[in-house]
Amino acid sequence: MSVRNLEALFRPASIAVIGASDRPGSVGAVVLRNVKNGGFKGEVWPVNRRHDTVGGQRAWQHVESLPAAPDLALICTPAHTVPELIGQLGRKGVRAAIVLSAGLKQVPVPRGSSFEQQMLAAAKPYLLRILGPNCIGLLVPGIGLNASFAPGNALPGHLAFITQSGALATAMLDWANGRGIGFSHFVSMGDSADVDFGDVLDYLASDPGTRAILMYAESVKAARKFMSAARACARNKPLIVVKSGRGPDGARAAASHTGALAGSDLVFDAAVRRAGMLRVDTLEELFDAAETLAHARPLVGERLAILTNGGGAGVLAADALTLGGGKLASLATTTLAGLDRCLPATWSHGNPVDIIGDAPASRYRDALEVLLAASEVDAVLFVHAPTALVAAADIAGACLPLMQRSGKPVLTCWLGGAAVAAARSSYAAAGIPTYSTPERAADAWLHRVVHARNQLALQETPAAMLENFRPDGEAAQSVIDEAAAMGHEWLDEVQGKQLLAAYGIPTVSTQRAHNVEEAVAVAARIGYPVALKIVSPQIVHKSDVGGVELNLNSADELRAASVRMRQRVARLQPAAHVQGFAVQSMVHRPGARELILGISADPVFGPVLLCGLGGVEVELQKKHAIALPPLNANLALDLLQRSGVAPMLAPWRSRPAADRQAVIDTLLKLSQLACDFPQVAELDINPLLVDAQGAIALDARVRLHSAGRAVAPMAIRPYPQQLEEKLVLGAGELLVRAIRPEDGERLHAFYAKASPADMRLRFFMARREVPHSELARYSQIDYDREMAFIALAPPDGEGRRAMAGEVRAVCDPDNRKAEFAIQVASAWQGKGLGRFLLAKMLRYLRERGTGEVAGQCLLENGGMAELARHAGFEVAPGADSVAMRLVLHDGL
Repeated sequence: MSVRNLEALFRPASIAVIGASDRPGSVGAVVLRNVKNGGFKGEVWPVNRRHDTVGGQRAWQHVESLPAAPDLALICTPAHTVPELIGQLGRKGVRAAIVLSAGLKQVPVPRGSSFEQQMLAAAKPYLLRILGPNCIGLLVPGIGLNASFAPGNALPGHLAFITQSGALATAMLDWANGRGIGFSHFVSMGDSADVDFGDVLDYLASDPGTRAILMYAESVKAARKFMSAARACARNKPLIVVKSGRGPDGARAAASHTGALAGSDLVFDAAVRRAGMLRVDTLEELFDAAETLAHARPLVGERLAILTNGGGAGVLAADALTLGGGKLASLATTTLAGLDRCLPATWSHGNPVDIIGDAPASRYRDALEVLLAASEVDAVLFVHAPTALVAAADIAGACLPLMQRSGKPVLTCWLGGAAVAAARSSYAAAGIPTYSTPERAADAWLHRVVHARNQLALQETPAAMLENFRPDGEAAQSVIDEAAAMGHEWLDEVQGKQLLAAYGIPTVSTQRAHNVEEAVAVAARIGYPVALKIVSPQIVHKSDVGGVELNLNSADELRAASVRMRQRVARLQPAAHVQGFAVQSMVHRPGARELILGISADPVFGPVLLCGLGGVEVELQKKHAIALPPLNANLALDLLQRSGVAPMLAPWRSRPAADRQAVIDTLLKLSQLACDFPQVAELDINPLLVDAQGAIALDARVRLHSAGRAVAPMAIRPYPQQLEEKLVLGAGELLVRAIRPEDGERLHAFYAKASPADMRLRFFMARREVPHSELARYSQIDYDREMAFIALAPPDGEGRRAMAGEVRAVCDPDNRKAEFAIQVASAWQGKGLGRFLLAKMLRYLRERGTGEVAGQCLLENGGMAELARHAGFEVAPGADSVAMRLVLHDGL
């Protein structure tokens, strides 16, 4: 489920309070009082099985006796009563309930399902949605709804706040009221047995009264649903999150380096970045970020100029900016000259721009005008400390028109209390972000920058890379099957290299030997010098037990090394079963950099990828980063840059640059492996040697999930390669496949070459071109909720395939209805391509269980109407358009 019946939860016309009471201090009494005193205009029906009146009004003894089915029921009764009450509500016709009761995780005696499981089972036949249990409730101030036992009401506003902590909810409400912060929705999630973060985000994403969404999260349950909802929501409005639990506990049990480095908090960070959200560290930052983003102007760059009447305040802001990784604008000669003309000779002559404490309002205005006009300045932080020479209100009035007219972001900091209160209030009312300290203002700007970077990832259209790469899936599957048949959790040295080789990742020649004489024979074949490594299912980190010997130049050296190795293993890990040795060619790559690349399985978000500085001390290094697959070229490059190792690949003195593209290619291949084989629990390539010649994997450790273990699916559904097919039309063969992010330029060319008439029929208006942000949205789709199939024409003389047509469908979060659109290039019209594309989309939607498909076309688009009729659609002409509808599955 997702948004179905959530309208009854968030905008009810009538409410029943079950367990309403007159007993002072009881939950039932507080909830009934809040509902009645919050300004709710609808019917309120108390339910109490012992009393005829509660709260001064008539009470009903049970659900069945209510005069009608309320839109929303609030349950304040003990845990054991909840399942039966939910069943009664469902039969009555109620479609939403808030369960405030705690203790539903308990399993009654005799043992069976928990009260929570019984509650969900009772709700399921009626599609009754449940917020909670174990929650404070929710508030929607705009309609006077306080369906909670919070200690007060919320002020109306445009921020939505969602929290998993009930205690935090009440504290935050009190804190926000004291600062005049209002909310469109204030939601306590509780245990999220039914309604979860994904559901609420889907609902709020389309709510016109919500300008930004703030979240306090402790955990995420359904990662793919959460990511789909968050990505869709973050495209429309700022989504800012504070998450607790930054500790490393989740990494302690990992056996591989990648598993140890990819802690759960880092994975959540990667999810936030991929979804276009912003993560902050404190609740105070949460509201500061909301202030910044809710009034944000388009960001053209990250270079900040600081304008202040106090040097100390300016330095504090500059320190906070640079320590946070921000960019202080370097003022150009022309800008400095402009400031010289309007400022006294004693001004700071740099950035921060200190205009001196005796500055009149005109000096502020003139300096601000120069900075806003400077091409090297992307935004301005205005900092004022009060003086007795000029009133802050006068300065505010002089500068406000400039800020409002400017297309650049301006942030303000009015230091002090009563002396600047009027200026601060007037700027807040005008929508100019304002902060109490220079550090908070600088941090808010950094949040704006990070959010813009994350949003940019949602709009990128990367160039095609590895387009023709096809791994040897059969060989990879054979390796995994062999290890599973042997009952091995870890692949041995040779199997690990074979798996990498199946995905085109260069590896050093490695062969297995069951005993030392076989090892001597192998070494003779591949040539000395060689490395000898122990093979044992119980030994993961071979170096820790002396299980690696390098640069062996003869059979005698190899035999002696094998004896030493066995002796060390017997002493350090006597329980290990030694199955033999791996013999490996020595690789001499002087000047090569050592990296680690890997895969780990997060219990919530599924597979994650890691890139960082490699070597035996990898876990002591701080240079690494992680990302969620699937990756494209830009995302792989971003992962490499965030890892901190990208500068190491650059040329240094006599050492030439390493092949950065080889690292990106390897990351893309690992991403594909993670998508194709969810059985892989952990994988280390450590080290991956990278130099000017390319990249080569020297060592690989691979662990498989144990058979029968539930594995978290990928948080983002990967490209569905299985949906590719060929289509022969006339003398040419077209490739029909799902659209990919790197198709952005191809899509741009498709629209650019379309006739004005075709563009009008497709978009219902005349369009000369489709903007980049829209192209990114059309090419970077969420395969879990939408689909776009494109037909690629036969290759031209340079091997490039142009788009011949597209069909796309977007499903609602409940998969009840999909809206479709189709367009075929002029040269391919009338050849049956449109019919093929529509039929393919309908097959796909039927297989995913979509309820119905609908679309619209202009009255003049007779070809589209006829195509729909042929496919079985109901076609209904209207006043200016034609409605098309096809039911795929009844009863949804």
